Amino acid sequence: MKVLKRINVIVLMTFFFLAGPCFGQTAAGQIWTKGVEHAAQGKFEEAKWEFEKALEVDPLFEPAKRFLKLIEDVNQQKIKAKVAISYFKGVSYYLKGRWVDAIEEYNKALAIDTKFPMAFNARALAYAKKGQLEKAISDFNKAIEINPMEAPAYRNRGLAYAKKGQYDKAISDYNKAIEINPKHAMAYGNRGNAYAKKGQYDKAISDYTKAIEINPRYAVAYNSRGVAYAKKGHYDKAISDYTKAIEINPRYADAYYNRGIAYFNKGQYDKAISDYNEAIGINPRYAVAFSNRGVTYFNKGQFDKAISDYNEAIEINPGYADAYYNRGNAYDRKGQYDKAISDYNKAIELNPRLAETYNNRGVTYLNKGQFDKAISDCTKAIEINPRYAEAYNNRGIAYESKGQYNEACSDWRWACELGACKVYELAKRKDVCK
Repeated sequence: MKVLKRINVIVLMTFFFLAGPCFGQTAAGQIWTKGVEHAAQGKFEEAKWEFEKALEVDPLFEPAKRFLKLIEDVNQQKIKAKVAISYFKGVSYYLKGRWVDAIEEYNKALAIDTKFPMAFNARALAYAKKGQLEKAISDFNKAIEINPMEAPAYRNRGLAYAKKGQYDKAISDYNKAIEINPKHAMAYGNRGNAYAKKGQYDKAISDYTKAIEINPRYAVAYNSRGVAYAKKGHYDKAISDYTKAIEINPRYADAYYNRGIAYFNKGQYDKAISDYNEAIGINPRYAVAFSNRGVTYFNKGQFDKAISDYNEAIEINPGYADAYYNRGNAYDRKGQYDKAISDYNKAIELNPRLAETYNNRGVTYLNKGQFDKAISDCTKAIEINPRYAEAYNNRGIAYESKGQYNEACSDWRWACELGACKVYELAKRKDVCK
C-alpha cells in the first residue's frame, strides 16, 4: 500500500512590535536615525535638519514629525533640554537593541519630568522588548493618563495586548488611536495584524489597504496584506504585494521570505529558492528561511541540499523542532532511517504535540520492518489529531504487514471517511477488505 507523508512549510506572519528598527532600513529611516544621534548629543539644530530631510524623502514619516515637535517644545522651553537629551539617548539605545540602557535613560528623563508621556511610551516599548509586558502596559497607561490624546500610546498598548494574545483589547486600543488620528497608518496596519491573528483576513486586508492609502510607502502594510492574501490562497495578489514592499525597501528580508513561500505554494520552486537566497543574504541568521529553502530543495528531490539547509537552521536555532522534523524527512527519503528517527525523536522532545512527526517516525519504523513501533506512533498521531487520515492509512499498512487485516481495514475505512479513500479502495480491489 502507498505510504503517505506530509512536509510542513511554515508561513511567517511578521509583527513589528516597534517600527524603529524597520524604519532604519528605509531611506527616510536612515536619515531619521542620524537625527536621533545628533539629538542624543544635544545637537538639536543638526537633529532638526535631519528630521526635516527625512520628511522630504517621506512626507508621511510619522517619527520624524513627532521628533520635530519635540525639538520645537525644547526650543520653546516647554520641555527641558536635559529631559530631551536623555529621551533621545534612550531612543538611540533602543534602536541598537540595548533595552536596559534605553530604560535607564528614560528613567533619567522621567526623574526630571514626571509628566512626560513620550518617555513613558518609549520606556514601555523597551519593557515590551524585554518581554515585560505588564510593565509595558503600566507605562502605556501612564502615558495615556497624562495625555489622553496620545495616539501612539494607544497603538503601542494595543501591540502589547496583541503580544499577550488579547486581540480584542488590542483592536479596541487601535480603534482609539484611529479615532484620535484618522490618518494614523500604523494603527490601521496593527489593527490589520490583530484581525489576521483572529483569522479575519478580509477585515485585515481592508485595514492594510487603508494604511496603504494613507501612506503609499508603507512597506510593512504591503507585506502584511500579502500574508493575508496568501492565507486566503490568493498567491498572485500576495506576490504582487510582496514585490511592492521590496520595491519600497529592497532590504526587506521578510518580504523576500514571504514571497518565497508564495512561489513555493504555486510550485515555482526555483523562484522560491531565489527569494530565500535574498532573505538569507540580508539576514544570515534567518533560521526559518534556511528551513523553508530546505523544504523547497526537498520537493525538488535535492535531499543533500535540503539537509545542508536544515543543518544551518538548527545551528542558528538549536530549539527549532520543525527543522529537525524536516531533516528527518530528508534522511528518510535517502534511506537513512536511523538518522531520520533520531531527528524525529528530537523534534518530538521539542514539540510533543506535532502529530506529523509521530506519523512520519511511524512510517520510518514501518520501512525498517518495526511494525509495532509504527502502530504506536501512528496511534499517537491520531490521539493528537483524530482527523489525521494519513495516520490511519499508515497504521492500517502496519497492521496489514502483521497480518491483522481486520484492524487494517478498519483504519482504512476511517481514513476514507475523512476523505482519503485511495488505500481503502485499492484494498477492496485486491479483496483485502470486503
